[in-house]
Amino acid sequence: MRNLTWLLGGTVFLLASCETYEGGRRISSEGFIKELPEAVLAIAAPYQDLTAVRIDPADGCYVYRHVGPVETTFLPLRSVRGRPICTQLPDADTDEAATG
Repeated sequence: MRNLTWLLGGTVFLLASCETYEGGRRISSEGFIKELPEAVLAIAAPYQDLTAVRIDPADGCYVYRHVGPVETTFLPLRSVRGRPICTQLPDADTDEAATG
């Protein structure tokens, strides 16, 4: 009986941890953004897969899932000019403003 209680309790916790909550942002269960902002759609280069995009927590930039012939990886989402699309200014700009 005790083992059954632990098994049922553990199952509930495992199932509860499968879904993430991102505080009002429209994120799918895989962690991808369901609807990109219009500004991002307007400047994103056309050759990228915009159905599987998320924000990289390390730098705040958008990344998209690239499915290649050998592996699937995440690449920076780039503008038509080739620059990465980010949600915040790079740290280098803030460092320059503080020192200069």
